Amino acid sequence: MKRISDEPSYVLHRYDWSESSLILEVFTREHGRIALVAKGAKRPSSSYRPVLLPLQPLRISFGGDAEIRTLKSVEWGGGQVMPTGANLLSGYYLNELLMRLLARDDPHPALFDVYGAAVQLLARGGDDLMHTALRAFELLLLREIGLLPQLDSQTLTLAPLNDGARYCLVPEGGLREAHADDSATLSGTDWRALQTALDDSAPYTATLRACSACGAGLRPQLRTLLNYHCGTGTLRTRQMMIDLQNL
Repeated sequence: MKRISDEPSYVLHRYDWSESSLILEVFTREHGRIALVAKGAKRPSSSYRPVLLPLQPLRISFGGDAEIRTLKSVEWGGGQVMPTGANLLSGYYLNELLMRLLARDDPHPALFDVYGAAVQLLARGGDDLMHTALRAFELLLLREIGLLPQLDSQTLTLAPLNDGARYCLVPEGGLREAHADDSATLSGTDWRALQTALDDSAPYTATLRACSACGAGLRPQLRTLLNYHCGTGTLRTRQMMIDLQNL
């Protein structure tokens, strides 16, 4: 039985497994998304209860060679508080994206670091910061799993982008010149700035700056693309945000 120790991790989701145990979906830095059974985690005396929280950095040890491994120990990584309000729902939205788009046991250490940075920004609060953090994470997630085309040329023709022209990102056609009925578009200058940011040596910080200038036009295009690849019209966390706003 292989044992992994002191692995940086975040809990994405948890399910009841028995009267006293939980099944955890966990995003780890070196092993990707994995499933763990936390035996006895629901007991009042369990040391797991106050630690196994979403959006909190953890250090875990686990073992086993089955599809669902066994959690051996867990410690809080420290360094941040839990996001609240709309930012908490935004954190759950990030978790839902990872659950739907990442295969199990497929490591993405760079994406893990981006996720940690995004969660830290959500914990700091502020609507503008929240929206910018989400857009930057969405872009880097799509690129990491190979679902984002190059943003400095038209996808089907490879033609360069013109500064003054408008372009839109569509699920089956990639980046193309905008049509008259396209409601959400960005200029060629904006798209090239986003590609430059994605290629930066510190991509999340650079992409945050690029998204702050064009987030309003980028948001609906990324939402459509993500819903397409997730196979759903509206993500559960997104629908929850809409329902709360309606109240």
